[in-house]
Amino acid sequence: MPASVLIVGPASWNTIVVLDRLPEPVPHMQFAQDTWETVGGTSAGKALSLTALGRATTLCAQAGGDEHGARLRDALRAAGVHVRWTEGLTERHLNLMTRRGERVSLYLAAPRPTGGEQDESLRAAMAAADAVVLDLGAESERLLPLAREVGTPIWVDVHDYDGESDFHWPFLAVADAVFCNADRLDDPVAFLRGCIGGGARLAVCTLGAEGAVAIDEDGAEHRVAAVPVDVTDTNGAGDAFLAGVLDARLSGAAVGDALAAGATSASAVLRTRHLHPLLDAVLPLSR
Repeated sequence: MPASVLIVGPASWNTIVVLDRLPEPVPHMQFAQDTWETVGGTSAGKALSLTALGRATTLCAQAGGDEHGARLRDALRAAGVHVRWTEGLTERHLNLMTRRGERVSLYLAAPRPTGGEQDESLRAAMAAADAVVLDLGAESERLLPLAREVGTPIWVDVHDYDGESDFHWPFLAVADAVFCNADRLDDPVAFLRGCIGGGARLAVCTLGAEGAVAIDEDGAEHRVAAVPVDVTDTNGAGDAFLAGVLDARLSGAAVGDALAAGATSASAVLRTRHLHPLLDAVLPLSR
């Protein structure tokens, strides 16, 4: 059977506001250059990219019965993403962005972890998958011991980890593959080597316009350049990069080739206001 991926983590309904600069911490007024509403959430971004690549993918996420939850469910369904929904609070963000890719994410609502009512079916789904992606979130954190017990390779994305935050450590401890960005790391390569020393088999750090760097399980360093593109919006680029690498690795690609696939996947997302071009036709009024 073709390799499959199970993703557990956030899917949200987001309001995007583009500003000429991020707000300073003083009372003042600014005018938005643009604004729209769209699907958000790091797990939704990965699921959209993997779906577009033709990879069998299941997203496990929470959404409520409110208007925002209905729009989120409808958009992902229309985009062709297979989702196992759990009833809960609909996650919502207000993202303040600049054209340079700077971002401040304000969490308007964040789901709490479930009581584990679906854990047995999740155990079976994890065991049947070829890779499990556990994204940062309360429900994913709760499921870390279960995922480790199942034994399917675990991929984690710690985003702008600073090398010290306690919240990220349980994810790093179980990871077979670690992804991050360089926003808050003084020495990304040293951090990646530390991940390999801690038991990961692949560690990757995205470097924005400079591409990405990776350390494999043998300690070899790999680099890839970013694909040149006219950037419309940076939301979801890191998620698309991970999805491209994961898809390529599941197809048997070497690390260098997988990084190139990740760069190509990320470039497609940079051209759209949404997490993925699959949403362009689904949310035409938001373009």
